[in-house]
Amino acid sequence: MIEASRKYVFDFDSTLTKVEALDVLAEMTLIGKSNRDEIINEIQEITNLGIDGEISFTESLERRIKLLNANKSDLDGLVAKLRKKISKSIESNKEFFEKFSDDIYVISCGFKEFIDPIVAEYNIPSDRVYANTFKFDIDGKIIGFDEQNPLSQHNGKIECLKGMNLEGEVQVIGDGYSDYVMREAGIADKFFAYTENVHREKAASNADHVTPNLDEFLYVNDLPRNISYPKNRIKILLLENVHPDAFENLSGDGFSVELVKHSLNEEELIKKIKGVHVLGIRSKTQVTEKVLKAGKNLLAVGAFCIGTTQIDLDSCRKRGVVVFNAPYSNTRSVVEMAIGQIIMLKRSIFPRSTEIHNGQWQKTADGSNEVRGKNLGIIGYGNIGKQLSVLAEAIGMKVYYYDVDDKLALGNAIKCSSLEDLLRLSDVVTLHIDDNKANKNFISEREFNLMKKGAMFINLCRGFVVDINALANALKSGQLGGAAVDVFPEEPRSNGAFKTELQGLNNVILTPHIGGSTQEAQRNIADFVPNKIMEYINSGNTVDAVNFPNIRLPKQNNAHRFLHIHKNVSGVMAEINKVLAKYEMNISGQYLSTDSEVGYVITDLDKEYNKDVVKALKKINNTIKFRVLY
Repeated sequence: MIEASRKYVFDFDSTLTKVEALDVLAEMTLIGKSNRDEIINEIQEITNLGIDGEISFTESLERRIKLLNANKSDLDGLVAKLRKKISKSIESNKEFFEKFSDDIYVISCGFKEFIDPIVAEYNIPSDRVYANTFKFDIDGKIIGFDEQNPLSQHNGKIECLKGMNLEGEVQVIGDGYSDYVMREAGIADKFFAYTENVHREKAASNADHVTPNLDEFLYVNDLPRNISYPKNRIKILLLENVHPDAFENLSGDGFSVELVKHSLNEEELIKKIKGVHVLGIRSKTQVTEKVLKAGKNLLAVGAFCIGTTQIDLDSCRKRGVVVFNAPYSNTRSVVEMAIGQIIMLKRSIFPRSTEIHNGQWQKTADGSNEVRGKNLGIIGYGNIGKQLSVLAEAIGMKVYYYDVDDKLALGNAIKCSSLEDLLRLSDVVTLHIDDNKANKNFISEREFNLMKKGAMFINLCRGFVVDINALANALKSGQLGGAAVDVFPEEPRSNGAFKTELQGLNNVILTPHIGGSTQEAQRNIADFVPNKIMEYINSGNTVDAVNFPNIRLPKQNNAHRFLHIHKNVSGVMAEINKVLAKYEMNISGQYLSTDSEVGYVITDLDKEYNKDVVKALKKINNTIKFRVLY
């Protein structure tokens, strides 16, 4: 006996389309009316009352049509607008509608006049569309609807579906009361609450399954779909109050995102990370070996900052967890702050400001100097150091720099052959080295004693690279004429009380790690890091990854993409291709990159394949992680 196939019954408004069509028609036909917004709001309120079953659908329909003031001639324009309002995941899964066209129906309390031309493009013919029809007067004005049609009546979808006598399992996909009552009446086997466009609590609470998009529905039913794993099932945890644009970017792409305003300690993070696929942090959260061990589903870590010493990069690499950071996004903000601090220190503005705050007027030129013509020594000539070099020269400073790597000078900057040379000749020294743990106390008593007496010192990179006690002593003794410190060896996890040896010292500017904390920088980071995360999750791209082989991949074209992360030992690539050959896979492209620890191979394959090949690839010795994308 052949098992009867499933039948799929779709609602139209707010399911196949993002909108309620009659609401859109109202917006079109009421243009120019002085009370347009008031009428549209009333129509939308009536729509929602009908959808939630608070009033009968017949009453809802009658009241809305009276308010519409629409004509038959408006319908072509409505169809044109609706074509641009197809639900995102519906539009991306046309293959499902093409392959299963004989089993797909539309039952809607909307109207065939605008539904038919829309769904025809998804291979659903008019005879499988069950909907209301308009009544027009002699001038084409919409004056009502066919009252004999069961869909114009309360619970009309129940009667309609009964009369269709569908065989097999009937699944209903919709967003409202009129959809889930078909399951309650026993004539549909399952109800899927479709929440991509609107989440109606009544529908969701009465659903067999809440489906935030068509990808989820297709995944649950193991049907052809545009993506292998629904994005709503990928959980992203963002800590430390990252900019809200990051949340919007990631959730807007379909991921499930949780936002936590503070950092978490190791124990808290171990509990929280279970089931998380992507972790987003700033500088305070420590991603340790224990955290990574607990995060069995973890695919990527996004550092919404420049530094990554808070992340165990080696453990991430060995576990196939890709790490991204934001090396450029806050560069300008840090550089502008450095320029401001140079001027503030050289002009002794901070002491003069403090005196005024304390009720004293001390107008004097003592200790106040222009920055023009002074020597600026930049330690670390990376992204920040180079941009600072250009701006400092633009305001008339003579720029010297020192870097352990051979860096090309910009403008008239002069490279110093040693750190000692730079320290001896600089009027202001500014520190911009990386967060390598080997740089602890990079600047200490010896280095301060080498500087000119009365020189200024600025640290905007990492707190642990400077010996704070030595800095305090150099300031107290007069060896240094001032300092600006934005970063400290130990910083609190959240705002509150804070103590440092530098408090109360003259001509010392102290700030709470805000060098990159501008709205512009945080927005840039909230775009850059999520984009890198999305590129990796969606396509496998690892460009700009901190700890992983970098691969820039071409766009997928009607193909599966196998992502295989493995230990970089000999023979793995041969095993992968042996498996692919055994299953007669037609490879359209293959990309490999390795580092000393791991190998990352991407294989693009024709759409159809034997699923046993996936099991075989996962079983290859030294496999770390494996994913399928399509």
